[in-house]
Amino acid sequence: MRLDKYLCDALGATRKEATKIIKSGDVTVNDVIQKNGSVKVTDNSVVEWQGREIQKPGPRYIMLFKPDGFVCSHEDGFNQTAFMLLDEVKMEDLHFAGRLDVDTTGLVLITDDGKWSHRITSPKHKCEKTYRVWLADPIGSDYAEKLAHGIELRNEKMPTLPAKLEIVDPKENELLLTITEGKYHQVKRMFAALGNKVEHLHRERIGQIELDETLEPGEYRFLTQEEIDSVWH
Repeated sequence: MRLDKYLCDALGATRKEATKIIKSGDVTVNDVIQKNGSVKVTDNSVVEWQGREIQKPGPRYIMLFKPDGFVCSHEDGFNQTAFMLLDEVKMEDLHFAGRLDVDTTGLVLITDDGKWSHRITSPKHKCEKTYRVWLADPIGSDYAEKLAHGIELRNEKMPTLPAKLEIVDPKENELLLTITEGKYHQVKRMFAALGNKVEHLHRERIGQIELDETLEPGEYRFLTQEEIDSVWH
């Protein structure tokens, strides 16, 4: 692929804009400055503009550490959207592969690959999601058994699918909960049905993809190929 075409696809730029960017001398291919749009770019080429790597055209897979106070939507009349935390082109093509409540923090996956996100969000694929949960009251001795058998939620015809509870710190009422569904406010509703209240909720894992511990709240990175492929396994 020609360098100018690569920039058009990657940046959403016109051919004229791409040519201007290249002639500025701010574009490198494999650390070599290129001012000619006809230069060939291969799958193994590293293209940078002003020192920042330009992702290859094609599907994007992003891991975001969502902070408190951001909603998982393109627009919201009351809260900031998590898309404000991204510095990417063609934002309108991106969507969330599983949302989090405004006050829930942690791992959010963002992509423009509908088939890939469907593997995560479709109930039939039973993709596991692990949450770190802090409760208002002590963890009941019968919680693990009840969660494993399914919880009856208000306005739901069927009980929740079996969930796995792991106690982290009983003194802090802290636990890990793994579920395979994504019902509205599900974790909060499950513990409400048990007579308790979720004080804080943080998602740590989706499938085999774990939140990168090097990320700070509000930061993101692109997934590795191994992480991308894990969704299909």
